[in-house]
Amino acid sequence: MFAAVPTDFESLALSPVLLTVVGELGYTQPTAVQSESIPALLAGKDLIGQSKTGSGKTAAFALPILQRIDLERRSLQALVLCPTRELSAQVSRELRTLGRRHPGLAVLELAGGQPIRPQLDALERGVHIAVGTPGRLLDHLRRGTLPTRSIVTVVLDEADRMLDMGFGADVEQILGTLPASRQTVMFSATIPRSIANLSRKHQRDAVRVSIDEPATATAEIRQLRLTADPDDKLHALYWLLHRHPHESALVFCNFKATVLDLERSLTTAGISAARLDGDLDQFHRDQVLAMFRNRSVRLLIATDVAGRGIDVPDLDLVINYELPQQPDVYVHRIGRTGRAGRRGVAISLTTPGQEGRLRVIQELTGTPIETLQRDARNDPGARRLLDSINASPEMKTVRISGGRKDKVRPGDILGALTGEAGGLQGADIGKIEIHDRLSYVAVSRRVARHAVEQLNAGRIKGRSFRAALVGRAR
Repeated sequence: MFAAVPTDFESLALSPVLLTVVGELGYTQPTAVQSESIPALLAGKDLIGQSKTGSGKTAAFALPILQRIDLERRSLQALVLCPTRELSAQVSRELRTLGRRHPGLAVLELAGGQPIRPQLDALERGVHIAVGTPGRLLDHLRRGTLPTRSIVTVVLDEADRMLDMGFGADVEQILGTLPASRQTVMFSATIPRSIANLSRKHQRDAVRVSIDEPATATAEIRQLRLTADPDDKLHALYWLLHRHPHESALVFCNFKATVLDLERSLTTAGISAARLDGDLDQFHRDQVLAMFRNRSVRLLIATDVAGRGIDVPDLDLVINYELPQQPDVYVHRIGRTGRAGRRGVAISLTTPGQEGRLRVIQELTGTPIETLQRDARNDPGARRLLDSINASPEMKTVRISGGRKDKVRPGDILGALTGEAGGLQGADIGKIEIHDRLSYVAVSRRVARHAVEQLNAGRIKGRSFRAALVGRAR
């Protein structure tokens, strides 16, 4: 029934409204996972999809959800489970973006680390789609505040990671409370036995979509490795950052303690860096990600759990400060560079004795990992290396105390900054992100303080909002 794979969005039986939005966003052709998944999902089929990060899977399930939503009924009709708060926020943003021509569409994020009272108020008013982490969703179910009887679609996004993080029992409990007649959708980078068992238990005649192309997925990524003794790794990292100039780089560590130590060392050395790990509350996580996306922080250090769901366009460089234990985690990490046909670079800092693990990774990706040579005799020394890599970012981030729920839009902020009252040039303004109650805007470093003064002295949409610079002084 779904053998013919559509090659354009018009062939996917999407509504005219969604086709208009897709066109406005500049999407020309569906990705492989979208072509194979959307027809089945629109037909109400259960589906289990295997695809890597960055394959377009969010739109693959978001577009069918939006097409089937009854906007006239202010009731919860679709539920999306995500393993992390970052992925929940990313999926919520994409649903709102794709649903921007759906009048009155209500998408609610239900993630831990956020105040529960606003969530309770929103659920009482009624929402169409909820996106959340298993722990917080289960909390609402126990409170009796998450209405389930109208749910027609449930999606498990990055299901393998959800189970790896120990959410299996929570997921089972959540699925057990939902209507038996629902559509159940799972997307997973890998399909281990645990996912196959979950599918057999909770899905009916599920359509299987497999976009498994590890060699193709990494073809546009130049993969390198540098071997260093454990006590020389920090200096080796300086050398790599010097050797491979970048606007933004993502550094992965295996453990939270390593992230904390590395961030402290880098910022003390004057490098523009921030960390992302499980100890950050939602406010600071959102802020760090906004700064990294708008390039007012050049280096982000993260664990795999905290880094899941990070999607930064034009990411120049990924560094594995520690080689991951599992080969598929390596593929997920490096897949954050080399997007949309662009050439990416991924470098692993290895220690002696890790050759066996590297061989397994190369077998999985089908791509050789080049070996970098560093001659210690010609090393310029830490100070000279740092002088070459610690240039301050060109942008700084301004936080504004108004967001989506205050009806603030990017054009409003741009107008306040570049209009007669603000007086800034358009070239001084970078990426603008609108969150529920806060907004973040990147402005040129040389006019950042002036921008804050003008925003605090002026108005946005006739209202006063508080503006402040965020991030480190560098």
